[in-house]
Amino acid sequence: VLLVAYVGYVGLGAGVLQALERPAEVRAAQHLLREHWELLANYTCLRGPALQRLIEGIIQAYKSGITLQGNTTSLGRWDFSGSFFFSISAITTIGYGNLSPSTVAGRIFCILFALFGIPLNLVLLNEIGQLVLLWVQHCAHHIEKVFHWQKKASLLIKTVALVTGLLLFLLLPPLLFSDKEGWSYEEGFYYSFITLSTIGFGDYVIGMNPDRTYPVWYKNVISLWILFGMAWLALVIKLCINFLE
Repeated sequence: VLLVAYVGYVGLGAGVLQALERPAEVRAAQHLLREHWELLANYTCLRGPALQRLIEGIIQAYKSGITLQGNTTSLGRWDFSGSFFFSISAITTIGYGNLSPSTVAGRIFCILFALFGIPLNLVLLNEIGQLVLLWVQHCAHHIEKVFHWQKKASLLIKTVALVTGLLLFLLLPPLLFSDKEGWSYEEGFYYSFITLSTIGFGDYVIGMNPDRTYPVWYKNVISLWILFGMAWLALVIKLCINFLE
């Protein structure tokens, strides 16, 4: 029964996403094809195969973090802050997919780094979660002693912890992303949940717009937000698991 429910739930998601996203995909493909033929028609010196190679080269360079800016190229994804953020995304298993090592040595190191880093990250998240639970229990016990409440104190503190986490990790960060990235609030909220849940599609990633200047502290603060936000969301998901079971 559980397996049938699981497959049915995934099938429902697939059907809804196909209905919502497929028309937009078709329109985007048709638009790209029209622009391709218009470019070849307006610039007869261009040849189809040569243009295709140029497009593929630009796409590959963009995936590597290199963009054209006039007669120069923009670098910066593999500076220390970018590498630090990549390391966080690797051991937290977010894996945005917008950046990956291109050298053999870098890939081998990434395997070894993640092999030991993922357990270390899980241990740290578990410890943070346990500390949060202890704090919640301590506050509930203190309120019980002061106001002589029983079940109400535990429910009150859990509600406060849930609302506080919701504000700090999901509702307020999109305002920062709107300011620094130029995203809408909806896009920032979507990025927050996709990141903290470790889904990590990679369609939205902070600090990757070459047209924007980011403060030095930005990626470091976001790395801490990811760490503590994942611990909080893990507790929420654990509550959902207990409810479903």
